[in-house]
Amino acid sequence: MDNSIVVVGSINMDLVVRAPRLPQLGETLLGGDFHTFPGGKGANQAVACARLGAKVKLIGKVGKDSFGDELLGGLAANGVEINAIEIVSETSSGVALITVVTSGDNAIVVSPAANSQITCADIWKHEKLIQEASVLVLQLECPMEAVETAMDVARKNGVPVVLNPAPAQPLSESLLQKVDYLIPNQSELASLTREQDIEAGIRQLLDKGVSRIIVTLGEQGVLFTEDGKIIHLHSYPVQAVDTTAAGDAFVGAFAVGLSEGKTMLEAVQMGNAAGALAVQKAGAQPSLPSRAELTQFMQLQPIPAIQVFR
Repeated sequence: MDNSIVVVGSINMDLVVRAPRLPQLGETLLGGDFHTFPGGKGANQAVACARLGAKVKLIGKVGKDSFGDELLGGLAANGVEINAIEIVSETSSGVALITVVTSGDNAIVVSPAANSQITCADIWKHEKLIQEASVLVLQLECPMEAVETAMDVARKNGVPVVLNPAPAQPLSESLLQKVDYLIPNQSELASLTREQDIEAGIRQLLDKGVSRIIVTLGEQGVLFTEDGKIIHLHSYPVQAVDTTAAGDAFVGAFAVGLSEGKTMLEAVQMGNAAGALAVQKAGAQPSLPSRAELTQFMQLQPIPAIQVFR
C-alpha cells in the first residue's frame, strides 16, 4: 500500500450557463454568463483529494480533442496522476450541459462519450494501482461493469470502497454489499430505495448489507451511520453561489480523511466543511478547496451541531 487514493470515473468538460430559472418544456429562455469548466464526477473527486494533499491516481478516458487536452492539463496541474487516463480517437471527450439558477441550484445533462468506453479490461490493466491504494473512490458516470470490477479488485485486496451513486440508477443487492461507504444525496437515496423518508431509506440499505451510509442533505447538513445509529451533522451557514461539485468536494474530503486514518465523524466533518466551501464559488473544479482553506475554515467556524438518532 502506498497510501494513495485511486479514483475510477468520468472526466468531462462542463458547459455552464447562468439563468434566472430553469426553462419549461419547449420554452427558450435568455440566460446570462456562459463559462466552460473542467468537471466530471471522477475528475472532480480526484482534484478534490489532490487539493487536500492526497496522492491521487485517476483511471478514465478522454477524447482526442481540444477538450481532452485541456482536461488532462488541468488534472496534472492540480497534482492528479494521469498515467492511467487513456486518450481515445473513436469518440469525443465527455461533456456536461449545466444550467445554474439564481439560488445556486443546478440542472445537468451529461453526454458520457469517452467515459462510456471504460471497460473491465481497463480496470484489470491498472489492477496494481487499486491493489496499492488506501481508498478506492467510484461513481456511476462510467459503465457499471467497470465499476463492479474495480470493487472486486479492491475487496480482494482489502481496500475500502467509497461509492457515490450518481447519477442515480438501480443497484443490485450484491453490488451494494461490496460498498464500504455509500455516499448518496437525498434524491439518490430515494431513487435507490423508493423511500421518501430518509431514515427508512437508510435502514433499508443497512438491511441489504451496506456497511456505512452517508447521506448529503445540502443546506441541512449530512446524515451518517455508525454502530447502528443514525447521526445528523448540521451544515455550516454559508451563502450558496453554485452547488455544482459540492457533493464531489464532500466525497473527496471524506476519502482523504479515511486515507489519513481519521474517525468516521472526523472524515464526515471534513466532507461537510469542503462542501460548504465549494458552494461559495462558481464552477466545479475551481470551487474545490485547498487543504489550507479547509483547515482555516474549520478552525474559524463554529462546529456544526450533532444530533444522534436511535
